[in-house]
Amino acid sequence: MPTPGEELSSINFEAMLGGPLVAVVHAQSQAAMSTVNFIKEVGFKKTSTEQDPAATSTGEPIYVSFKYPKEVSPYVPAVGNGDGQVASVTVTNGGTGYVAAPTVVIGAPGAGGTTATATAAVANGTITGITLTNAGSRYTADPTVTITPAAGDPGTGGAATATANRPAQAAQVQQMQLEVPILTMLPIPYIRVESTSIDFNAKINSVEYTKTDESIKVDASLEASAGWLWGSATLKVSASYQRTSQTGTNVERTYSLAVHISAVQDEMPAGMERLLGILEDAIKAQPTSAPAALPVA
Repeated sequence: MPTPGEELSSINFEAMLGGPLVAVVHAQSQAAMSTVNFIKEVGFKKTSTEQDPAATSTGEPIYVSFKYPKEVSPYVPAVGNGDGQVASVTVTNGGTGYVAAPTVVIGAPGAGGTTATATAAVANGTITGITLTNAGSRYTADPTVTITPAAGDPGTGGAATATANRPAQAAQVQQMQLEVPILTMLPIPYIRVESTSIDFNAKINSVEYTKTDESIKVDASLEASAGWLWGSATLKVSASYQRTSQTGTNVERTYSLAVHISAVQDEMPAGMERLLGILEDAIKAQPTSAPAALPVA
């Protein structure tokens, strides 16, 4: 009968333990090829000559196009009654040294409008006020005010601001088209086998046994007869002996193999990260039409 040590020495541990490890290596290789195929199939257009799935050349990147409205000018609420005229001119700095009233120039209005005009009043060398002589029309923003002394007048420092009754200005929107490489929008599978453990258990029970059975058999019978003053008896006895022996060996073998594999999503390789960076730089938005005004409520 072989000993338990001899039983274990007959097991092919190289195949039993090395087989799962080889399978893990093959699985990692297949995962890497799956990543390559995913990038080529999803992220790039096929070329007419591309037949080999392992070919290194690819077509152009696949872009996803989006159209969306972009506000290029915000909505501006109306100021005053919204008639587009200059409502007032306020002196912010009277200046000094003015001998005569300076010239007041108000900035130009919007397209098709008339320019407002005004005159200044001076007292003790200082501008005391500005009076509108023409409110103008179609002003869409507060105009600038420029104060210029008369020729040879030493006055200086005068300044003023104007407020216009501006009408509400509609927001301007423009239709834009955004093109994004599809690879920058999808999670790319990078599966990595993080750990592998192999548990092998062998249990061998070997038992030798000897079994002996012994038996003794006795049979007896008695016969008797009697008269008035006499009698007779006969006794018969028989015995037998039997012995049985059994010898053998009982061997129980139990084997178990458990393989534990832990796989995780690996970090993106440096080359792929650089590629996605280049594709991200290629994201561009361009107008598809001229700006249009939204209706004013």
